[in-house]
Amino acid sequence: MATDLRTLAPPGRSALLLMELQRGVAGDLATFPDLTRTCAERGVVGHAADAARTARAAGVRVVHCTAAFRADRAGSHTDNCAFIKGLLRDPGHMLEGSGAAEIIPGLFEPGDLESRRYHGFTPFTGTSLDQTLRSLRVETVVAAGLSLNLGIPGLCLEAVALGYRVVVLTDAVAGTPAEYGDAVLAHTVAPLAARATSAELAAAWRQENA
Repeated sequence: MATDLRTLAPPGRSALLLMELQRGVAGDLATFPDLTRTCAERGVVGHAADAARTARAAGVRVVHCTAAFRADRAGSHTDNCAFIKGLLRDPGHMLEGSGAAEIIPGLFEPGDLESRRYHGFTPFTGTSLDQTLRSLRVETVVAAGLSLNLGIPGLCLEAVALGYRVVVLTDAVAGTPAEYGDAVLAHTVAPLAARATSAELAAAWRQENA
């Protein structure tokens, strides 16, 4: 492996960000069938769960970056994005307090943090995520979750702009079509972030704590 993860993502200065691994995105209430199918075929949720267990064992904070809408759409309604306008046509889509907005069972553990947003596609803008990470003395964010179409590239761009180093777990992310997601990893994510598998990350953090 070319990237030295022990140097790039030391446990004492890293956080694992799990992006939109919610029941309404990739779980039993998902409304994106192509994305859900790709996640299932590639074991995305399972690999993310493995990464979360590895992180906790290494003393790395796990942060769930989630999305939801209020029933009245306050703070979410926008006319500048066709995709969000399309989502909001469904009055029940990802409502705050609904099952769809819940984190996929088995991913959240006591001690984890949640950073929720109500607009846009990325976890830093309009949330306290940056302040939270800085208070934890985080310098590197390790990203997993969904999707490679919008959220993960946005996370990488924002994190780099804010001064963080970034690692993307290639077996714990997905996009649709699947081949497009692979191209995003190769041509958009690669200039911004290091890439590693969940197993490679686990090996590095085990060695660090040995």
